[in-house]
Amino acid sequence: MPAAGQSHSPNPIRTARITAINSRIVLDGVLDEAGWAAPDIGDLIQRIPHTGAAPSQRTEVTLLRDADYLYIGVVCHDSEPKRIAATQMARDAVLTSDDRITIVLDTFRDQNNAFYFSTNPSGALVDGLVFTNGQTAPEWDGIWMVRTRRHSGGWTAEFAIPFRTLGFPAGQTAWGFNIARNIQRNLEEDRWTGALRQTQFFQVSEAGEITNLEGATQGIGVDVRPFIAGRWLHTNTSGADVFVGKPGFDLSYNITPSLKLSATANTDFGETEVDARQINLSRFSLLFPEKRTFFLQDAGVFNFGSNGPAPSPGVPASGADVFPFFSRQIGLLNGVEVPIDVGVKLTGKVGRTDFGLLNVRTREFGAIPAKNLLVARVRQNFFQQSYVGAIFTSGQPASEKARQTVGADLRLGTSRFLGKPRNLVVNAYVLKSINDGVKGKDWSYGFTALYPNDRYDVQVTLREIQDNFRPAVGFVQRRNVRMFRVGTSFNPRPKDFANIQQMFHDVYFTRFTRLDNGQLESQYLYATLIDWHFNTGDSMHSLMDIDYSYELLFAPFTISPGVVLPPGIYQFTRFRNTFTSAPQRRLSGTFNYSFGEYWSGTAQIVATGLTFKMPPRFSIAFNTNQTFARLPQGNFVARIISSQVNYSVSPLLTFSNLVQYDNLSRNVGWQSRVRWTLRAGNDLFFVFGQGWLQEDTGGYNFSAQEIKVSTKLQYTFRF
Repeated sequence: MPAAGQSHSPNPIRTARITAINSRIVLDGVLDEAGWAAPDIGDLIQRIPHTGAAPSQRTEVTLLRDADYLYIGVVCHDSEPKRIAATQMARDAVLTSDDRITIVLDTFRDQNNAFYFSTNPSGALVDGLVFTNGQTAPEWDGIWMVRTRRHSGGWTAEFAIPFRTLGFPAGQTAWGFNIARNIQRNLEEDRWTGALRQTQFFQVSEAGEITNLEGATQGIGVDVRPFIAGRWLHTNTSGADVFVGKPGFDLSYNITPSLKLSATANTDFGETEVDARQINLSRFSLLFPEKRTFFLQDAGVFNFGSNGPAPSPGVPASGADVFPFFSRQIGLLNGVEVPIDVGVKLTGKVGRTDFGLLNVRTREFGAIPAKNLLVARVRQNFFQQSYVGAIFTSGQPASEKARQTVGADLRLGTSRFLGKPRNLVVNAYVLKSINDGVKGKDWSYGFTALYPNDRYDVQVTLREIQDNFRPAVGFVQRRNVRMFRVGTSFNPRPKDFANIQQMFHDVYFTRFTRLDNGQLESQYLYATLIDWHFNTGDSMHSLMDIDYSYELLFAPFTISPGVVLPPGIYQFTRFRNTFTSAPQRRLSGTFNYSFGEYWSGTAQIVATGLTFKMPPRFSIAFNTNQTFARLPQGNFVARIISSQVNYSVSPLLTFSNLVQYDNLSRNVGWQSRVRWTLRAGNDLFFVFGQGWLQEDTGGYNFSAQEIKVSTKLQYTFRF
């Protein structure tokens, strides 16, 4: 039966009533219990390729609940079941190449923040958080379960999401809700509501509403997760063996339904995935993403208006990101782990105010004494998609000097610009670092206007980063500059032309001016002439893209060991070509080739990727990124080679192997990682690492350096 408010127009917000049940649901992917005979929420509506049309395949969605769980049953009818794409089943897999179901739950009904859950026909568990009406934190892992089943008429998915996993205000009887189905072979997306081309699925403001949540319980809201971890490190050069074993625990407590306290003691991150290798050929710092669970949970609360904005896909980033808080500054020093004794985090919402408080105590490490590091964040929401916020950080991870950072940010956003369904976002921020012995020139501030829509995407950014602006627990790519960036993308969807789904045409101009002398330091012009995405899933991402650069070096720059560029002006133009085959194929690949002038000479850059899948359990990928530079100051090659081999026994037991080599460190690293989810919330990790160093003679002569084995068993008790 259609839900109330159903319409074949993509514009109206729809509502549906959850059916309350008393009978038991057996989670097996088969919707055969009596409760599943309840009315469904109504037909989905096609967003792409034919906006507002009926979907090519019918989807039935039914919502049930008892006192402890929200159940979501989805029947994905398919007239060509052999063409269903389901290539992987690992936890938190990237499902963009698969048929999939994605659900959004705005439990506070604030139209800004939400939980999301996704699966494919192979039963992969994928989840994350949405914040500020569209940004996502996919690293969040909740306790929930889904089971899927394929059959001759398509496939089904059966979700069971505990109310204890979701934060929501006491007495809240209506949540924001949306669901999308992607049919990969058609590049089709169908939604329950918000099925407009310029509306991204994670724009929570466009979600519909589900009701009848009276009596949903969260218990007393306590999760205790004790763990025991062990590490063995063997160093080949010395023959030394070190074994460390320790217990610890993580705790979360919902003080109120909308206020959560998280704590960690004797913290261990031995299960964390290794970083992907990078070689820095620029003059500025590279950013490595956070991968540690404690810092990733509720990370969106601490997001600040100076982060980004991200350009259109394929366009180079501005290189001037400002993070007043970057969690990798805590517990890591020059790539070496600093032990954490205890960490406490308080996150939540009071009315329309979001806030977060983080305090971490690190142990004494070498000459660095024990430290307390503090971060506080508050955000007052107003209107539908806007907020004003503030941030404060205190502490200096790498020295005894005191450092603080204070700042404020503002976001004004709407999805109804000038009364039409169009997105517009304006961000502004101001930050000041307070460091012992440093006065003046310690500010950063900026402004960004974004018009992110399907056919036209425009952004304008102004940003100043002064020379002494140094947030101790933050990250800054470059200082002593004023940046101006303007970019526009024209992205039509032609009808019946060369089997093209969408075309992208980008022009981005970026300019950096020195603050101390007013001189032009850097200037970039990037233009995408042809970026065609085909209905087959293949893409011609760039065909002779133009990349013009102007660089003024005020001091010698060592671009590679032994290759030093003298001060002066460098102007060079490069061209780029990129081709990608459809990722849902068993054998897929990407090829990127750029050539042309490079600083004082020339360079060719070749990046390749090849992936073979035996769906849905096995995949192997081989990737290279190589720069061949010929400069008057010397020739050099920068090379990164990696291979990833993954095997999934089930969605709950996965094996992953990553081998990496780069010719700057001359190191080969291998990490083998096993994650076995015994049941939702209870995990066993086993991580093996081995390193080899290339001999000075080069070639294939490598000597073993160290072996590292880590294990961790964690078990969750819910009260």
